[in-house]
Amino acid sequence: MPDRPRPWMILWFALATLLSAFLVFQVQPVISKTVLPWFGGSPAVWTTCMLFFQLLLFAGYAYAHLLTQCLTPRWQGAVHFCLLCLALLVLPITPAESWKPAGDENPAGYILLILLTNVGLPYFILSATGPLIQAWFSFEPAQASPYRLYALSNAGSLAALLTYPFVVEPRFSTWDQGRIWSIGFCLFALLCSYLAARLWRAEQQAVERPGHGGCSNTAPGWSARIIWMVLPALASVMLLAITNHVCQDVAVIPFLWVAPLSLYLLTFIISFDRESWYSRTWTTGLAVACIVGLCLLMRHVHKPLLLVEVGLNFATLFLVCLVCHGELVRAKPSPRYLTGFYLMSSGGGALGGVFVALLCPWLFNSHVELSVALVAATITGLIVFLREARRGWLGVSTRRQHIGWLGGTAVLLFVGLSQYDELQRDTLVTARNFYGVLHVERPAGSRGNILVHGRTVHGFQFDHPTMKRRPTTYYAYESGIGRLFLQQRSDAPRRVGAIGLGTGTIACYGEVGDLIRFYEINPAMVRIAHDHYSFLRDSKADVEIVLGDARLSLEREPDQHFDVLILDAFSSDSIPTHLLTREAFAIYCRHLKPGGIIAVHVTNRHLNLEPVVAKLANSLDMECVRICNPKDLRRGVLASKWILATRYAEFVQHRAIAPVAEQIRGRDDGRVPLWTDQYNNLFQIMKIY
Repeated sequence: MPDRPRPWMILWFALATLLSAFLVFQVQPVISKTVLPWFGGSPAVWTTCMLFFQLLLFAGYAYAHLLTQCLTPRWQGAVHFCLLCLALLVLPITPAESWKPAGDENPAGYILLILLTNVGLPYFILSATGPLIQAWFSFEPAQASPYRLYALSNAGSLAALLTYPFVVEPRFSTWDQGRIWSIGFCLFALLCSYLAARLWRAEQQAVERPGHGGCSNTAPGWSARIIWMVLPALASVMLLAITNHVCQDVAVIPFLWVAPLSLYLLTFIISFDRESWYSRTWTTGLAVACIVGLCLLMRHVHKPLLLVEVGLNFATLFLVCLVCHGELVRAKPSPRYLTGFYLMSSGGGALGGVFVALLCPWLFNSHVELSVALVAATITGLIVFLREARRGWLGVSTRRQHIGWLGGTAVLLFVGLSQYDELQRDTLVTARNFYGVLHVERPAGSRGNILVHGRTVHGFQFDHPTMKRRPTTYYAYESGIGRLFLQQRSDAPRRVGAIGLGTGTIACYGEVGDLIRFYEINPAMVRIAHDHYSFLRDSKADVEIVLGDARLSLEREPDQHFDVLILDAFSSDSIPTHLLTREAFAIYCRHLKPGGIIAVHVTNRHLNLEPVVAKLANSLDMECVRICNPKDLRRGVLASKWILATRYAEFVQHRAIAPVAEQIRGRDDGRVPLWTDQYNNLFQIMKIY
């Protein structure tokens, strides 16, 4: 009988597994946050990055499967060592400034190209390491299941995700994060090279050992392989759909990427470490209950509390993924079929990513993926629950069995009908693309059309001819921007820049000779503003629209000599943080005339942007005032908060400003540090109530 391996040898396998998993999931928020500002801070950036990582994970698992099936252990180690050496040539992973988009690229395709070029090979190597090291571990004369290493790898992944928002992001710039990750990859390459070198001294054939954990050595059939793919696909769709839903209504911040992905990984740890930790009856019952609760919340609560909404979404995600992964573990094969099992599972995850990131935006004009995921999860949960419950129904009356099946059918009908109603939104126009879903709505009793992005109103125009040119919503006469334009009335023509188009309401303030230059990243917004609203064509001013990311456009343009530059890109749908950094404000100041004004719209349900803007203004020696106004729905006015910053001190004493303005300055209390391109953290300014 072969000797058991020494404990230090098992430790090397464990360390390699932990480090590779840590690096795999640490690179995701690092690289995603790096490219996020280049594409307007859209939540679709994270979804596209997740798709890339899922596809490359599938490629890595396919490579591991082919390597173990076609080559002897010696040659497996030799090939993998050569790829490790090639991957070192790609470092560091941080994309150079030359990768910034020009504005006419397909966003999803260009993001995939950036990731493939800068992090593709290192990530491919890391993604293959999990199943490959487990296969190499099975060559050792140990009596432990290699599937325990999979639970260990998920623990490393979870540690990477949890340390990012609380340890890495607050302390290191994005450039430093990329360099530190590259150093970690070099350490991993040394460790993995050592394990590959051990294979050169190993026997040509692996030692065949009996199955572990109740796994049969029987070759799995196609039904089992379909289960290996379908269950991870459902979990992947649920992960991306919930993440999209939360980010669309809150903010695109790493914490709200990390939290759902962490819960997703936690279900892997629970399922693969000990099968007894997954209780079919309790887990499926709670999962279906959470789905019902989420449907009720979406249908009947207009503005739920942030913690309640996010908590229920995350609880649903966790329980549904636990059902999927728990059932996946119940269907796992013998270790001899290990790499094929992981290949099919990762293929299912990749299919889920393709469905959410590519197919849904192309095929549908609304966010149908969450509804599809909830209905599919309800069906899966009820099937598992009722099949498990049948064991306890032996000897139970037929009447009670019928009640159980009827109850399950009623739950499924409720979920299906509620999601159908959610999708049947009363809209005049719906447009979906990389930057989200836009709805032009006309609610019952409304006197005009409303433009909605996610849950946020982006503009409203009255139908009546005498009211059509009246500024509404956040831009009414009594708002901060309205008072600014009233203060600036003069015979001299004005040059106005506006980041964010919406319906083009700001054009109402244009006079003959004025120029209003809009910067808008979403082409669908431009079409809707032209086709369904008349603010732009009715304006007395000359109106220009620059399509593309505003920050990148302003960087490339000559000085525009704006009297006013308006920042109106901060809704609850997404927060493009690259527009709120010291470097960005320096660009804005370059485009202002002496005495020019920066007006920032900071109205937000979930984020307190005021201290960020105040500190930025203070760092550039600008006076800063806040103007708020209440809502008046009868006149189409919404409550708003504007911050006006200028180096023209007399501005705050004007009769249109002084009575309603409150002067503010950025406090140096350390709670909200000065934001830069290399450091910004939305988690610090979240309103958690």
